[in-house]
Amino acid sequence: MREALVEARAALLTDDVPVGAVVLAPDGTLVGRGHNLREGTGDPTAHAEVLALRAAAAALGTWRLEGCTLAVTLEPCTMCAGALVLARVSRLVMGAWDPKAGACGSTLDVVRDRRLNHTVEVVPEVLAPECAAAHRAGLQGHRQRAAL
Repeated sequence: MREALVEARAALLTDDVPVGAVVLAPDGTLVGRGHNLREGTGDPTAHAEVLALRAAAAALGTWRLEGCTLAVTLEPCTMCAGALVLARVSRLVMGAWDPKAGACGSTLDVVRDRRLNHTVEVVPEVLAPECAAAHRAGLQGHRQRAAL
């Protein structure tokens, strides 16, 4: 999660919401990382989780990320939760809950929906105070810059 926090801080360089994610292979090797880049790229799908999954798939040479763990600083949205299911990620480790847009237990629970073809183990609130503080501070700065 500490590596995901490093990624979250990198999102601030492009005025993006500070969310960071990393993917660990089944053996624990870090194989993908990403941070929000929607503002930086103009791509609405450039969420930290999606970018980390893409990097992991490229590093492992397969889209099936069975046995992998994704660690992210903020609860994934519906799009990212769906990507975790479709990529067959085994475990989601998340920091802070997102009561407005979270889809892994807050507003929805896409990753544990038994009607889908795969479910993801969820380990919530890992370094939650640090993750929530980083998110709040980044959003505060974002709002201040937008007001100028």
